[in-house]
Amino acid sequence: MANAWIEAFPHTAAEVLDEMDSTLGFKLSSVISDGPSSKLNKTENSQPAVMAISVLILRILEKEFRFDAKSRVDVTLGHSLGEFSALVAGGYLQFGDALRLVRRRAEIMAECTSRLTKESGETYGMVALLCEPDHLESLLRAVQEFLGIESPGLEIDRDHRVPAIQQVVVANINSKNQIVLSGSLERIKILLVQLRQFGGHDPRAVRLKSDSPFHSPAMAQAADYMRDAVEKINITFPASIPCISNVSALPFQSKEDLKDLLSRQCSETVRWWDSIRYLHQDRGVKRWVGIGPGKVGRNLVGKEVGRVDTKGGGVWAFCDPREMSDIITALEQTEPEAEG
Repeated sequence: MANAWIEAFPHTAAEVLDEMDSTLGFKLSSVISDGPSSKLNKTENSQPAVMAISVLILRILEKEFRFDAKSRVDVTLGHSLGEFSALVAGGYLQFGDALRLVRRRAEIMAECTSRLTKESGETYGMVALLCEPDHLESLLRAVQEFLGIESPGLEIDRDHRVPAIQQVVVANINSKNQIVLSGSLERIKILLVQLRQFGGHDPRAVRLKSDSPFHSPAMAQAADYMRDAVEKINITFPASIPCISNVSALPFQSKEDLKDLLSRQCSETVRWWDSIRYLHQDRGVKRWVGIGPGKVGRNLVGKEVGRVDTKGGGVWAFCDPREMSDIITALEQTEPEAEG
């Protein structure tokens, strides 16, 4: 995750990783660089690691390439965990405060999953459902009906009644053809059977690399922690760059709004598709720049706004140190057109 960046930009990378280790009180940088993967993949390590590497790449842009985010970025947003990086980039949270929040939040999330698994004997995680774009709204309605959100159950006929599926929620609405379910994997399977037999839908299901039911009521304890923790840190508002909330799909409106929505994000649906549509349709955003160790966020944005006619528009990504110089040059050369 970090080794290529450390090798390419050792001084700046070392500064960020040293700050990370000092803030957390242990050498997470060694786990990132040397593993083992079983330790790195634990929620309490992987989440602060991913957030820190995203900020590391931003710092490299700022220090090594003189990329001034305050003057060149109009708005920030981040998917799920990425919301913390977006708040750091926008100037709302200090890096150290965000790291501490993410680390403890992740520890509590892992504890919630462990306790839930022991109590129920079930296995938890997340499953993406993919369908044709024209079917997304009807798929969402069908899922909500089966989950008992609108009624305690769904009448099929006089002799059959489909019960509400407990411990399953819609965790993400990611794009015009993808939602993510979170909760008991066994019950998600039951929901899929009912969708196919009675709901008139046959979405493709893909198990995600998560052993926890994120963005569900199972994470209520993490939301409670966040409500208390955000009262004890310094939040800058207004900050230098507007930031979009995962929960509201709109810019944070005030310091209290930020505290409330950032807490609720632990257990509520990530409205990523609504966020992208808001920026694309209402704000007229033409250029999107992803910063982070992976391309998931960039790919989700690209599904909606990847085909932009404006020169220099569309979706760009800083995720490979070997491409930094070329991307910076291309961005600078096309900036006037993208702003037009």
